Amino acid sequence: MSQCCKICCFSTGYRRIYRSGKCSMALQFEIIGRFNRARAAHLTLPHYVCQTPLFMPVGTQGTVKGLTNNQLEDIGCQIILGNTYHLELRPTSQLLDELGGLHKFMNWPRAMLTDSGGFQMVSLLHLADITEEGVTFQSPVDGKPMLLTPEESIHIQNRIGADIIMALDDVVKTTTTGPRIEEAMYRTLRWIDRCIAAHKRPLEQNLFGIVQGGVDPVLRDICVKGLVDRDLPGCIGISKVINANLPYKN
Repeated sequence: MSQCCKICCFSTGYRRIYRSGKCSMALQFEIIGRFNRARAAHLTLPHYVCQTPLFMPVGTQGTVKGLTNNQLEDIGCQIILGNTYHLELRPTSQLLDELGGLHKFMNWPRAMLTDSGGFQMVSLLHLADITEEGVTFQSPVDGKPMLLTPEESIHIQNRIGADIIMALDDVVKTTTTGPRIEEAMYRTLRWIDRCIAAHKRPLEQNLFGIVQGGVDPVLRDICVKGLVDRDLPGCIGISKVINANLPYKN
């Protein structure tokens, strides 16, 4: 991995990659303490200053099931994850934009992150068709086709208005082997360029990349270096959610 990168472990199982001392108009990342390979930091986002490491609960459609916002604040929740694909299905990003964004829709004063919809390539694989243009889903709601391109994913997330938005990547299971892994990694790099070009709110939202390459260290290193060269505010690495039993190392 490139020496100009640092890795911070979150309780969610994500590993985020930052350039040391990374700072942008919409993000500041300051390391405040270290212990061996662990570290604590302040992550300053447009809506909140998060202390890491942290736990990020999932609020797929704009709500964390079973808890009120006051309860989430009381237990120290700093950031919530929303799902771009499902939010676009219902209530739609157009409605969220008209209401002032997801923060106002939820009445949530702290940070938000939206994924790109890419994980649905795995979770809804039986409903998805992946090409260079993007991924076409068959809606689980009404069966209608929905084409999600890198550009459309970013446009949707710009309307939703989260502090951190994720680039659309070509997602494969970590247990996948063979040429499909390499194909997904290089497509992810091509798609990140389309995401960067489509991003219209860089001073208000942080576009993060996603490392692909499966468990192949050579492919992952190529992807990491490609993302670092693009000078994004941040990235995420492997997600243990995909395969909780698969060991990984930095």
